[in-house]
Amino acid sequence: MNILLLNTLLALAWIALTGTFTPANLLFGFVLGYGLLAVTQRLMAPSRYFSTVPKVVSFALFFVWELLQANVRMALTVLSPRLRLRPAVVALPLDVRSDPAITLLANLITLTPGTLYLDISADRRVMYVHTIHVDDLDSFRQGIKNGFERRVRELLE
Repeated sequence: MNILLLNTLLALAWIALTGTFTPANLLFGFVLGYGLLAVTQRLMAPSRYFSTVPKVVSFALFFVWELLQANVRMALTVLSPRLRLRPAVVALPLDVRSDPAITLLANLITLTPGTLYLDISADRRVMYVHTIHVDDLDSFRQGIKNGFERRVRELLE
């Protein structure tokens, strides 16, 4: 049986035992089920599940943090009396190669306020990104490469 499915079933069993269906209780049941499965993993077939879940949680927390920072920057830009926009289309060389990784990276860039995925080159080695404020092109590229792209590569490749 798939361990994610088993973990979900354990979380639902926890909901049934406690009798309260709240998101917090569901999350607690999921964490409790994860802990139980981690303790008993030697009894099951080998799985990458126990190394993947912490990566997914770390990835989600990183994205939420980046999203909050980008929203604050965008709010300050919009509310400032003088707009100091420095828009640019940036060519971003890619290290990720798979379709899911490129798609996830493009979506993360587009979901972050102030940046927008535009296109990818025919050889899939360069992604073009529009940003509304860039002071230094190299630091912008390194920010995406060391942030989103590195974490996408760790998660999917």
